Formats: sequence, structure tokens, C-alpha cells
Amino acid sequence: MFDGIGFMELLLIGILGLVVLGPERLPTAVRSISGWIRSLKRMANSVKDELEQELKIEELHADLKKAESKGLSNLSPELQESIDQLKDAAQSVNRPYQVEDINKDAATAKPAESATTTSEQTADSTSSNTKS
Repeated sequence: MFDGIGFMELLLIGILGLVVLGPERLPTAVRSISGWIRSLKRMANSVKDELEQELKIEELHADLKKAESKGLSNLSPELQESIDQLKDAAQSVNRPYQVEDINKDAATAKPAESATTTSEQTADSTSSNTKS
């Protein structure tokens, strides 16, 4: 992390911080600075991850263009693997919507079933009350 800073420079910064801030405020200053450094590292890692993901998508897109130009036949193993990855990604994107649709259908069917069951129970209790 401190590639350009040696031990003597760190020691000098520590002594200056102790003299300027004092022993009471130095620990809080170090904590806040380390928090800033952590947040900067997190932000840099997230940007790096997003860029890697975009580059992978761009590479898959280029492979798909090559495959389309070859007519999707007699493809090299790399291109075939890219197409398979794209198909899997497309299926995984569609899968959550299909599950939600099934859950919505089941949720709408249950209230209707319970309504008929309660109406049947009410009718049964009413008929038993009239018999007595």
C-alpha cells in the first residue's frame, strides 16, 4: 500500500501527527483516515469489478458476432463456449420471471379456494343450525 513511502517517512508522519494533533485526537484521526482509505479501496474494487464484467460482456458480444458471421456452424470451441454462456445467461434472466408468474398464479388460486371452503363451511353450519 505504501510503495513510495518507507519506514522513516511513516515514522516522521506519526511524530508530526502526534505533535500537531496531540495524544487525545490522534487515535480518532487515524481511525477516520483508515475508514476513508477502506472506502476508497472498496470503491476502486467495485469499479474494477464492473469494468471486468463489461469487458467480459464485450468479449462475449464479439464472439457472438464472429459466430453469426460464420453462420452458427463449424464454430471453434471458444466461440461455442461463449454461445453456451450467453444461452445460460438468457435462461437465468427469464427463470425468475417464470417463477414469479407461477407464484402469482398459485397465490390467486388459494384465496379463491379458501373462499369456497369458507362458504361451504358457512352453508354447512347454517344447515345444521336449521336442523336443530
